[in-house]
Amino acid sequence: MDIPFKKVDDLIWEVPVEYNRHMRVPARVYADEALLNMMRMDDTLVQALNITQLPGIQKYGITLPDGHQGYGFPIGGVAAFDSEEGIITPGGVGYDINCGVRLMRTDLTYKEVKPKAQELIDRIFRLVPCGVGVGGRIRVSTSQLDRAVSEGVDWAIREGYGWDGDSEHMEEGGCMREANPDKVSNRAKNRGSSQLGTLGAGNHFLEIARVREVFDEGVAKTFGITEQDQIVCWIHTGSRGYGHQIATDYIRVMDRAVGKYGIRIPSRELGCAPLKSREAEDYYEAMSCAVNWAFLNRHVIMHHVRTAFEETFKRSADDMGMKLVYGMTHNTAKRETHVIDGKRRDVMVHRKGASRAFGPGRADLPDDYKSTGQPVLLVGTMGTASYLLVGTDKGEELSFASTAHGAGRVMSRTGARKRFQAQEIVQQLKRKGIVVKAASGRILEEESPDSYKDVHRVADVSHYLGLGRKVMVSVPVAVAKG
Repeated sequence: MDIPFKKVDDLIWEVPVEYNRHMRVPARVYADEALLNMMRMDDTLVQALNITQLPGIQKYGITLPDGHQGYGFPIGGVAAFDSEEGIITPGGVGYDINCGVRLMRTDLTYKEVKPKAQELIDRIFRLVPCGVGVGGRIRVSTSQLDRAVSEGVDWAIREGYGWDGDSEHMEEGGCMREANPDKVSNRAKNRGSSQLGTLGAGNHFLEIARVREVFDEGVAKTFGITEQDQIVCWIHTGSRGYGHQIATDYIRVMDRAVGKYGIRIPSRELGCAPLKSREAEDYYEAMSCAVNWAFLNRHVIMHHVRTAFEETFKRSADDMGMKLVYGMTHNTAKRETHVIDGKRRDVMVHRKGASRAFGPGRADLPDDYKSTGQPVLLVGTMGTASYLLVGTDKGEELSFASTAHGAGRVMSRTGARKRFQAQEIVQQLKRKGIVVKAASGRILEEESPDSYKDVHRVADVSHYLGLGRKVMVSVPVAVAKG
């Protein structure tokens, strides 16, 4: 379908409500022309129009520069729904609830780490199970799991994983308080009880990287980034089988709710329920459990990464300055307050493959980041780069404080497997000085760097629009893939 997005600005494209009588607000895309044309290659822009037709949507249906086709919303889709008249939809969150990322800084330099990169990634690979369906080192009972997802990261810290101050540098402090395990099925609990501390597969990764360039020295210093060639660690994974099952369960619930409440939807993938309904409340409480499970998962993984560094360098993680910069989520629906048409409104913000990017002064921010704004983690692929940005006031106005979460796929996994060979990818990365360890050759083929958009282009669009300002870019030294 050729959808006539009109150019509002060099990096802003829009379809007005007059285009389709069912549209309640305009559809907006934040992208340069090249990125917009990539979105025309699949159903990204059709999905962008679809979300504008949902009840209670406010201001715009937004697609960010890494946008590509997803389930329901495009990945890179953002929408805010009025707390009184709006809806909640699992299609605006995704199957991998709280797929997210965290960034940890160190005092180590590339010169110190490079000679031990292979040993380090081998240790990490042993400590952090990777691959489809793989179980972890932690086994918990159903009652223990329920307590863990109710308490979030504080549970993990009490159990000996991580440090007391870690939760201060996470969205929601590492715990959504609305979590209610009574709303989670036994099947989801069975899947989640054995997978804590595992990386999974797909685009998830664990990366040792070095700082290549610092763009804002003042903000970078506040975040603990002090010099070029400093070693940092990226951890990118989500809620695994636990979150996937919760999504599956509640997509069925929403299928029924659409008929029950007489809601017109443009796609079955956007099954939803009114925010004030029992179905919506149940989903939100179950989704919050999955969010907390993913926070826990990444926290246990971070603990194992610290252990791997300690065993490799024979020093304590504290001595190496291995502090969490920030931990954030990419796939959620959250109750937030935003200024819309000059008035403060309570809304449910859906971010599907999108990063929250609050500007300075928000109460939700850690005390030491209130003057800078929220750290934003925009990840690339195993052969490219990842960016640390910071949220802005302008982003709050343009996108409900949201920006891109990563490079975004430009080629399907099936297409990538047909085009690329695992051994060639390993050699390509080796020539770049990157050590890679993967659960299978198939994963390497599916996640080839050429399967993704140019992460630098995506970061530049966010930066120049003011959705998130560039602070630092890092490049990989060693990568573990699920």
